[in-house]
Amino acid sequence: MKNNVQLITYVDRIAHSDLKGLKQVLNTELHDLFGGVHLLPFYYPIDGSDAGFDPIDHSKVDARLGDWNDVKAIGEQYDIMADLIVNHMSAESTEFQDVLAKGKQSPYWDLFLTKESVFPNGLSAEDQAKIYRPRPGSCFTTYTLADGTEVEFWTTFTSNQIDINVHTAAGQAHLNNVLNRFHESKVDLIRLDAAGYAIKKPGTSCFMIDESFAFVDELAKKANSLGMTTLAEIHSHYMTQIDIAKRVDMVYDFALPPLILHSLFSKDASALTHWLSIAPRNCVTVLDTHDGIGIIDAGPVGNKAGLLTPAEIDNLVNQIHSNSKGESLQATGAAASNVDLYQVNCTYYDALAQNDVDYLIARSIQFFAPGIPQVYYTGLLAETNAMELLNKTQVGRDINRPYLHVSDIQTSMQKPVVKALCELIKLRNTQQAFNGEFSMSYDNQQLHLTWKNGDDTANLIVDFAIKDAQISVTNKQQSQRIVLTELLAKHKL
Repeated sequence: MKNNVQLITYVDRIAHSDLKGLKQVLNTELHDLFGGVHLLPFYYPIDGSDAGFDPIDHSKVDARLGDWNDVKAIGEQYDIMADLIVNHMSAESTEFQDVLAKGKQSPYWDLFLTKESVFPNGLSAEDQAKIYRPRPGSCFTTYTLADGTEVEFWTTFTSNQIDINVHTAAGQAHLNNVLNRFHESKVDLIRLDAAGYAIKKPGTSCFMIDESFAFVDELAKKANSLGMTTLAEIHSHYMTQIDIAKRVDMVYDFALPPLILHSLFSKDASALTHWLSIAPRNCVTVLDTHDGIGIIDAGPVGNKAGLLTPAEIDNLVNQIHSNSKGESLQATGAAASNVDLYQVNCTYYDALAQNDVDYLIARSIQFFAPGIPQVYYTGLLAETNAMELLNKTQVGRDINRPYLHVSDIQTSMQKPVVKALCELIKLRNTQQAFNGEFSMSYDNQQLHLTWKNGDDTANLIVDFAIKDAQISVTNKQQSQRIVLTELLAKHKL
């Protein structure tokens, strides 16, 4: 995977187009910005109950977007990341419908998890209380088979997402089939979606238990044997992220987005500095994704202290709601089937009250933090909360999942803040210093982040007291100094 900035996008939402159209946008409007692209679920269908994360057929490209040859065509030019949806598949899938029709006589019966398969002796109240739930309500959904038998299937996220039994031959065959399809279609990086929930064991939280680490390790080795890199998607306590980083090729730095917000809100970067000193180096950095801003990743979990205190978490969440003029509040909690302390749904630009300087500071810190940066399509274009879409769908995450057209991209690319961001992206992509050694310091509200590779250096100084930052780069060809306020002002002329 190239050490360049990567784009995260839905195929159909960035330009209201298909895979061929997306490639055209990458080569024109977004030319020379990205080394790769994370194609959010493009499987059949893209418009299920969870925006493609509940595939009916994980091995089939939704025909409205194209086919695997179109995926391969993008892969000829860009690094591609695709989601291996490890934990579940749609209740509308051929396999699950066969189970409903034939029960235990179905060849797919062992593909899915039931309450009985995990708790053959019954689920005790004690075991029930230990199960970690990312969303409210039961983790089981009752389905009635054709013969009238009622069966409780494990459904971690929604009743339409039936959890897979990854231990069985059927479960393994399903995952191997998708892995092989990826390999054939030039997918370079596999995002292990919801991998932390895949292993269920009585008497445990059924989330990121010891057996989960072993499963992720095994899955990563399978992908590596096919020449692919794995990225684990885990929203949890920050120490879990550190532990899982030892098992896979890469992890997300999900603690970075809330810590940067906290630093800008409080003008205190001590928590951010501490995290950058211990964070995994084999990471992908983000500020925004197709999900909400992960609060759990920086906060306390159970009796484990977080990177931020409960009071700091409360202040952070409340400030996001205030900065977005209450819009994030309409999309978070019950509106998104989770609670504030899990994720807050809001564009990152609105979380910063549409403050262009703060936004460029946040992106600069992301680009200088250890890891390969990814930028979500709405973040690239400094989009604001999609309230019309949210009001239409009543799906909290849709506040940051707008449907755009090429004309929208062209218009947004003329915004001063977007022009400035594109300059920062190109700087991050072209400076060899970022392939070297990282160091940092923090003193008197000034954060220094430095990269050095031989004679090449790149340095970022953020003064949180006055909310300003400057970048200096030095190499054999030139020395350059960029003050973010001046960069923004230049594009406003």
